[in-house]
Amino acid sequence: MLDGWMQPFRCHFTAAIWRHVLVLVCGALLAPGRRTVAAALRVMGLGEVAGFAVYHRVLSHGHWCSRALAHRLLLLLVAAFVPAGPVVVGLDDIIERRRGGCIAAKGIYRDPVRSSHGHFVKASGRRWLCVMLLAPVPWAGCVWSLPFLTVLAPSERYVAALGKPHKTLTDWGRQALLQVARWLPGWRVVAVAGSSFSAIALLRALAPHLTVVTRLRLDACLCEPPPPRRSRQRG
Repeated sequence: MLDGWMQPFRCHFTAAIWRHVLVLVCGALLAPGRRTVAAALRVMGLGEVAGFAVYHRVLSHGHWCSRALAHRLLLLLVAAFVPAGPVVVGLDDIIERRRGGCIAAKGIYRDPVRSSHGHFVKASGRRWLCVMLLAPVPWAGCVWSLPFLTVLAPSERYVAALGKPHKTLTDWGRQALLQVARWLPGWRVVAVAGSSFSAIALLRALAPHLTVVTRLRLDACLCEPPPPRRSRQRG
């Protein structure tokens, strides 16, 4: 049954990788707690199998495109939940708390859960940008956020060590939302984001392609600045 549900994604994997992908997906659905590769193998009864490293290499060395899978997943979600449109997507960042010298692209970020206006708490880990389809689920009686695209936003120190230019969170958000707009030509796309993305440059770049709803300051100035004053000008 799982093989039938996963058939829309079959064309993106080789035959050798596909067998391991089905095991990992089934294990991730059944595993309690953290859904790691080891947890997925344990719940499938393969925790002591001799070739367990093959399943890790599916994620580290396998030849498949995560962006192509995200595109296919988005089309399936839209067809199932919002076939008539408009397509409302959510944009948010999350910190994966990880420590250790082997964890690449990690940085020190503000913990949004434990921090407040007067108390600053730092967290070490990776920052991920997640794009979700906000779809009304009839049998649930509410709107669910269904993730389909996740983008890693590396820290400034990490990209500086590689000699690459740093991209801010709004830069990654602009690229992710423009990618969604290209995946859905002819659809009305509405993006809902938090105050982290209430940047005028970001809103101006996205305005020709989709609608963005975000939280701005009450005194935010969305108009053009006044022209320079002329000599002896009144008012």
